[in-house]
Amino acid sequence: MARRHDLVGLTVLALLTLRAAHPYELHRLIVDWHKDYITGLPRSLYHAVERLARDELIVPAKTDREGRRPERTVYEITDEGREELAARLRRLLERPDPDRRAFVAAVSLMGCLPLPEAQRALRARAATIEGVLAGMDAHRRALAEDGLPDVLVLELEYEQALHRAELAWLGDLLDRLDRGELDWSPPL
Repeated sequence: MARRHDLVGLTVLALLTLRAAHPYELHRLIVDWHKDYITGLPRSLYHAVERLARDELIVPAKTDREGRRPERTVYEITDEGREELAARLRRLLERPDPDRRAFVAAVSLMGCLPLPEAQRALRARAATIEGVLAGMDAHRRALAEDGLPDVLVLELEYEQALHRAELAWLGDLLDRLDRGELDWSPPL
């Protein structure tokens, strides 16, 4: 499932927007900054770096060695990598997904987007969720008209509660962004 969204690769791209780094540094940042949506470290990180380098989204900037330690390759993000990062972030922010880790990751990294892009993506997500809720309401009414007892649609009620909570959070976040209450200057 992590491969579907490649949250490790997404995070590597985002971290490399800050500065060039080698995989061990990236690992430390992921752990220190509590990017807990990432699993399988350090192996998943090294695989992600290999994939991103193969796809030319990151490139080796230099190789260095400290003392008796093994050589370390320092990577930097390419222009294509920046474009890919922005496209992935927008997609994850805009489209609700049953895998909530994807949205957590996107929220965690959305500072990599220009503020207007992030706001547009979050508004698109809110509109989608409003549509989903309207559909769920209609579905619940139809089930009630068919005589299905409420106890048999509690899971639908639960899903609606989750969507309403997310919609309320999105509304609050968008209000804060519109009022300039969040500093958008630093990446991440």
